[in-house]
Amino acid sequence: MSERAYKLVDSGEWRRALDDGAYAGSAVDLADGYIHMSTGAQLAETARRHFPGRTDLLLVAVDLARVEPALKWEPSRGGELFPHLYGPLPTAAAVEVRRLLVDEAGVMRFEDGKIGWP
Repeated sequence: MSERAYKLVDSGEWRRALDDGAYAGSAVDLADGYIHMSTGAQLAETARRHFPGRTDLLLVAVDLARVEPALKWEPSRGGELFPHLYGPLPTAAAVEVRRLLVDEAGVMRFEDGKIGWP
């Protein structure tokens, strides 16, 4: 499996997480009982399906070694395995945070002008 996973996070929620030392998850994460994450290969489709038109997002890259053993790889979209974190995401596990928006077509557009991922 991958060494990194990615989480699209509301920038205000991430600011609160930095103050708390951990990200508890979005409303959807809290309702499902785990934090939804994606691999690099899954990220563009996750953005397209769940975040079109969002301009207040951050892309948080997570070092998966720092969140074991709370991480489980479970089937989701089409049976594909996704990383799910059962517990809060420590902000210290974030190895990169980038500001981005997801345009109406679902394409990630990074603040630095790069389009797409990676």
